[in-house]
Amino acid sequence: MADQKIKTARNIAVIVLNQFDSTGDYVGPMLDKLLAHVEEKQRATDIVFGCVRNRKAIDIVVTKLADCPVERIPAKVLNVIRVGAYELIYSPATAEYAIVNEAVENAKAVAGKKQTAFVNAVLRQIARHIQNRQAMLSPANAQRTLPQTFSTGCEFDTDILPDPKDSPADFLSVAFSLPKWLISNWLDEYGAELAQQICFASNRRPSIYIRPNTLKTTILALADSFYREGIDHEIVCDEEMIRVKSPRAVTELLGFAEGLFSVQDISAVKPLQLLQPKPQWAILDLCAAPGTKTTQLAELTADKAKIIATDIDGERLKKVKENINRLNIKSVTVIEYEKLFENSKFDAVLLDVPCSNTGVLAKRVEARYRIKPKAVKELAEIQSGLLKTAASMLKPKGKICYSTCSIQRLENNELIRDFLQENPDFKLESERLTLPSAQGFDRDGGYAAIITGK
Repeated sequence: MADQKIKTARNIAVIVLNQFDSTGDYVGPMLDKLLAHVEEKQRATDIVFGCVRNRKAIDIVVTKLADCPVERIPAKVLNVIRVGAYELIYSPATAEYAIVNEAVENAKAVAGKKQTAFVNAVLRQIARHIQNRQAMLSPANAQRTLPQTFSTGCEFDTDILPDPKDSPADFLSVAFSLPKWLISNWLDEYGAELAQQICFASNRRPSIYIRPNTLKTTILALADSFYREGIDHEIVCDEEMIRVKSPRAVTELLGFAEGLFSVQDISAVKPLQLLQPKPQWAILDLCAAPGTKTTQLAELTADKAKIIATDIDGERLKKVKENINRLNIKSVTVIEYEKLFENSKFDAVLLDVPCSNTGVLAKRVEARYRIKPKAVKELAEIQSGLLKTAASMLKPKGKICYSTCSIQRLENNELIRDFLQENPDFKLESERLTLPSAQGFDRDGGYAAIITGK
């Protein structure tokens, strides 16, 4: 069977990228199915996600420096070249000879010996044009340097990028492999400096943060157990969370199976912190899957509130049950969406709506190729409908916690303003927009609003 021949992270990456090209599915689940066949799990993950995040830039490098448009490259070898080019550009600590040599072997395995010389020539031509695989972005020539991190980039001996002075949107779109329309939107809404910050954050290697299950442990106790087990970590004091720096899989960490923590970004905890749910409340989580915020609700209310969790996706609702059971939470009842009684009334409704994912592009790497302006408008219509549904299920003076992992105004404050204009019996209690960041304790972006009945 083909799986038995898989030996390296680069083999895995090529297979997953080929599947992504043919199906358009999420790369994470495809990758998870193959990780058991490779020891270098972290490297395989980095290559796959890195190649998808930076595909536009990689393809332009191949086209310009190897004088070979990607459309002309045989499908069987294209992702072999992309993997090699990605590592040459974005993994400066990896030896050039190892990158090129294994790409040649991969080409031989997937396309036959005739393609090895071609792959070798393309990658060596790219390597010849690289002046510095890890240069400081300042004072490097912006048109010749592809950003790797907030401070470093791969410097070439010729122009790769558009002139940022002539067209900031074109420059950022190519440099960060993001849609030009989205960059233009960010430039209009947030200005040049913040738009660039968002771009860096959208292409970062995101940190892994965990939220201690306060029903079972404390942040200090969990951190101490990590220290004794040799798990590299640091406490994010302001957020009562831990950033895990260990390369091992989260599910293999001490305490995961015992339900001592959940994985959650430091931005994702904000909405419920704004809500401040109370133990005596009846709370509905209307879009609960996969249950990360559902379980946060239970922890914030000492597992004493009456929490109903539902989701229109019945298959994903199973994940909510799994998380509740793993964390040993008792206050949550999972109900199929169709069985939710319309006359039920709640003190609060958590509405974590489906959205464009523009605040989490570093993790949901495929979203940059899927999202279009029309899709954002269609999502806003869905979100507006869900908000009206949530409002109909509130007790007098009840609260709605509306949240997205988007940073688009159309899905966030503009939508909330429209709702409040149409529904004068409600008022805005508070709102918070968090932009993604690649610096310090890096984070995703998102929006939250607390709406209260009068």
